[in-house]
Amino acid sequence: MTSAQVDKGHGDGGEAAPRTGGEDTGEEGYERGLGSRQVQMIAIGGAIGVGLFMGAGANIAKAGPSIILMYALAGVVIFFIMRALGELLLYRPVSGSFAEYAREFLGPFFGFATGWTYWLMWVVTGMAELTAAAIYIHFWFPAIPQWVSALVFLVVLFGVNLISVKIFGEVEFWFSMIKVTAIIGMIVIGLGVLTLGFSEAGDTAQASNLYAHDGVFPNGIGSSLMTLQGVMFAYLAVELVGVTAGESENPEKTLPKAINTLPWRIIVFYVGALSVILAVVKWTEFSAGTSPFVYAFEKMGIPLAAGIVNFVVLTAALSSCNSGMYSTGRMLRGLAANSEAPKAFGRLNSRRTPALGITVSVALMGIGVILNYIVPEKAFGYVTSVATAAGVWTWLMILVSHIRYRRAVDAGRLPASSFPAPGGAVFSWVAVAFLALVTCLIAYDKDARVSLYVGAVWAVGLAVGWRFLQRRTTGSTESDAPEYASAAE
Repeated sequence: MTSAQVDKGHGDGGEAAPRTGGEDTGEEGYERGLGSRQVQMIAIGGAIGVGLFMGAGANIAKAGPSIILMYALAGVVIFFIMRALGELLLYRPVSGSFAEYAREFLGPFFGFATGWTYWLMWVVTGMAELTAAAIYIHFWFPAIPQWVSALVFLVVLFGVNLISVKIFGEVEFWFSMIKVTAIIGMIVIGLGVLTLGFSEAGDTAQASNLYAHDGVFPNGIGSSLMTLQGVMFAYLAVELVGVTAGESENPEKTLPKAINTLPWRIIVFYVGALSVILAVVKWTEFSAGTSPFVYAFEKMGIPLAAGIVNFVVLTAALSSCNSGMYSTGRMLRGLAANSEAPKAFGRLNSRRTPALGITVSVALMGIGVILNYIVPEKAFGYVTSVATAAGVWTWLMILVSHIRYRRAVDAGRLPASSFPAPGGAVFSWVAVAFLALVTCLIAYDKDARVSLYVGAVWAVGLAVGWRFLQRRTTGSTESDAPEYASAAE
């Protein structure tokens, strides 16, 4: 089965508005409205989220300076995952990519499960980002209830996503630009404090803070490893660049460039930024629920800078939530195209956006508003653990699909991709083993273990839903199996 045949077999799958002259639309009916600069910044923004700006505080308290090593280790594995995805994307660029690859190389059920699980991940992540955004608003307006801020942000971003993919891309471009500029600025200021000694933190800021206070692993290697689940949450959304494939103007050029710059983003935004922060302020002063970046600038005695940083981390949370709304609508449309979701989700509105899918997803994100009303102090922890578990499944499906694809290419059954992953399938196996370790760590952590309980309930729901679809389609899902199997085996 060739790449062209696969594309032909996965067409629009839903009603779309008629094309107008001059519109650049892909085979799936989407508008090719994302330019190179927007795809690049979406990729960069995907690597900078609330997991870094807020979640890092709790991770620093648990692991001390070794958290830098944990982010670096996880970053290497994330690069393996993204190169595996990149090879698949250049083999067949399609919106909702990993669900389609799971369907092709592992079978229809895995495409169904991956599509719905990735949708769940973004719905839950959206709840986490809304929670974080509401917490950041408390920096300026402590009297405003968390749920009120979360609701306002939800409504505004919903409107942005309904207008057009170009508006989404432009908003995300500037969100990402703010984050990137701010982190680089924070690194420069932090280095200035370390080398020139200015600000109130100048007397205690020194590189030895990275190892002087009970060592690099102050609470033991075990405690450091336990932070990997939170660290992996920080990397959720790097795979979003794959979802943009169906709406990118030139995916053959923009996608490899976006993926290949990932190591530099990790080195600068995670390893570099955290190294500077922990050198300026010793790790023992950080705690959960507080952004280490905001606290560091407060410690320096630069209140205006702390307010600016708080604005930046607020932007990061809204950026991720904005991306989540974008992703959920596209994933539901891909499922509808394969008769795995209600047909109505396959329709595009006059602006060529999957409005119904976005609307339903946003309505469910509203549960996050309720959580912020009921348990505001625990809302963030609950939703991040569930999102991480869903993200691990998505990454696992990317890796296993890549392994099956390479096997098919080596056997001459499929054409080689123009963007092969280094090391072939070997690094994909390494990443699979790492994700298995993260899953074990989630099971060991009594607070994060709830995500596995939710995952078990979700798996049962998927199995029941799949059986219902099989009966309803009178065997049509089984008839697809030989086509997928012939490509993968």
